[in-house]
Amino acid sequence: MKYSEIMVRYGELSTKGKNRKMFIMQLAENVRRALVDFPLVKIHADRDRMHLLLNGEDSQLVMPKLQKIFGIQNFSPSIRVEKDVEVLKQTVQEIMQSIYTGKETFKITAKRSDHDFVLDSGELNVALGNAVFDLFPAIQVQMKHPDINLRVEIRRDGAYLSYETLLGAGGLPVGTAGRGMLMLSGGIDSPVAGYFAMKRGVEIEAVHFASPPYTSEQALQKAKDLTSKLAPYVGSIQFIEVPFTEIQEEIKRRVPQGYWMTITRRMMLRLTDMIRDMRNGLIIINGESLGQVASQTLQSMVAINEVTTTPVIRPVATMDKLEIIEVAQAIDTFELAIQPFEDCCTIFAPPQPKTRPQLEKVLQYEQRLDLEGLLARSLAGLKVSEIRAESEQVNFEFDDLL
Repeated sequence: MKYSEIMVRYGELSTKGKNRKMFIMQLAENVRRALVDFPLVKIHADRDRMHLLLNGEDSQLVMPKLQKIFGIQNFSPSIRVEKDVEVLKQTVQEIMQSIYTGKETFKITAKRSDHDFVLDSGELNVALGNAVFDLFPAIQVQMKHPDINLRVEIRRDGAYLSYETLLGAGGLPVGTAGRGMLMLSGGIDSPVAGYFAMKRGVEIEAVHFASPPYTSEQALQKAKDLTSKLAPYVGSIQFIEVPFTEIQEEIKRRVPQGYWMTITRRMMLRLTDMIRDMRNGLIIINGESLGQVASQTLQSMVAINEVTTTPVIRPVATMDKLEIIEVAQAIDTFELAIQPFEDCCTIFAPPQPKTRPQLEKVLQYEQRLDLEGLLARSLAGLKVSEIRAESEQVNFEFDDLL
């Protein structure tokens, strides 16, 4: 069946009162970015719902992209016909012939926004219901939870009919809560943390630390591929590669082994916070899960967090590993994340890291490092790419970060 429109219904954003317009405009922009490969689609965002006029584009290709856009509760592909009662009856019969198997219950749900139409909503329900009975005399009506709910909407520009309702991703449109830096390691947890942050409206930028030659090009590409799995939820994501080799070598050379991880994470957090400031971000997001590894004990988190006053959001902090894996599988990042390309934290992991690091000792050991110089040289080597779905990338120079 060839559809002419997809009707989108809003989710949580419909409760936003005076800010509702801003949320709807952001959702419309996110839909536009996600459907960039469908230039004929026209987007009309109204207060109560959004209408996507397909203009010949294939609805079967468009709909899977809509299912990943946060802020959409559900949507229905619709057929547009002439505002004529006989045409409506004929179309309803054609639809029912194509989907009715002889067992389903049905209901007609008519809505009339064009009040000049010859029938009101109640009269239209009766007329179209009778047309179905003319075709299938034994069919059963069910007013609550019917198997087939055939919706008919009379608008100024035509009549629209739909019977399918597909679930969207829910949540809030990405970008409505501001921007955050996602510390993306390449493991299982951080993409899941990014997913949850996006679902609450946060526009994420992925910050990935690379330490060549200790970390490989395959490890870097894995992090970019993980970002591309998150990109369909918004259209594209900025990927920021941070050179980290010199910093890790200096830590290994000058710091006692038990404190390598603590000071490494503090340097990562410092750099992420500096990038956040450059990029006008509001928060930092990471995939830390409480107690999962040595750097994720409460004592370690306190020692690491001491370097910043910026809010650090940990969406998966209270989830166990199996719960995180379940979400990773649902968003299709799990198989990528378990590929055996180690990140810089794994490469330089000490055999016996401190699980209860003392802040006094941390500060003492950091005095052995040229913190200012190390941070400045790392920032000077930043590389940023725009990651889209299917790993399509657009590269930028460092100046574009500013």
